[in-house]
Amino acid sequence: MSTQPVRIVRHPDGIVELLLDDPRRGNALDLPTAEALRDAAALITADPGGAVLVRSTGGAFCVGGDLRAFAGRGADTAPYVQAVATAGHAAVQALHELPVPVVSAVRGAAAGGGIGLALAADLVVAARSARFRLAYTAIGLTPDCGASWILQRLLGPRRAADLILTNRVLTGEEAERWGLVSRVVEDDDLEETAYRTAASLAAGSGAALRAAKELLRAGVEAPLERQLAEEACSIAALAGGAEAQAAMDSFLAARSRGTAPSMAPAQEEPQSVS
Repeated sequence: MSTQPVRIVRHPDGIVELLLDDPRRGNALDLPTAEALRDAAALITADPGGAVLVRSTGGAFCVGGDLRAFAGRGADTAPYVQAVATAGHAAVQALHELPVPVVSAVRGAAAGGGIGLALAADLVVAARSARFRLAYTAIGLTPDCGASWILQRLLGPRRAADLILTNRVLTGEEAERWGLVSRVVEDDDLEETAYRTAASLAAGSGAALRAAKELLRAGVEAPLERQLAEEACSIAALAGGAEAQAAMDSFLAARSRGTAPSMAPAQEEPQSVS
């Protein structure tokens, strides 16, 4: 049994797994765990493989900050919490900035900083058992791990305020309807679905996926005119590369044999994807 609260598992198919592995504590974030998370994220940044999968062991994804570690410190409480938050934030920042696709798998409780960690991924697969609750203001605190930033971008200001100010609990299905997670699956299917999703991304066109992530990040703030120009440059650069040329040739050859899946309603010429 591992004694490390956070582990990295590298798989032969190109998936790099960031595993929260302290189930007895609900994968709570005290200073050693937050620092282990920061260090693991830094190692993954150096070699992210083809896709990253963030998941946990046990019945909870991450219950957020470890209040037992926060309490009873007196004058040392503020610097201790600052250190935990700073380490956790470095991990969230590193995951958010990874050039490869990131998938998170959430079951059970995702609370406080655990929500920011889960939402640092590009795709979030949640089990029906998942329960999302910010919980900060209920204990006299404010959000960390990027919650006040990402929630507004995902949900808009009204729903973000609802979650942050009222500590409303969202079930996995509600989180999917709100747009907080990408998809919801049965609990027994979570691990397989999340891994299969990461594996399909790792096996895809690495250059295209990285470029698409860059466009998505830039498009949050960029005006349309600039984003259109960036899209034109990106698709042209990729189209001229060997990887895209081979992929397009393969698709068209399979299409002529009738073995390729249709990417659009059946039609004759032209055969295109843009």
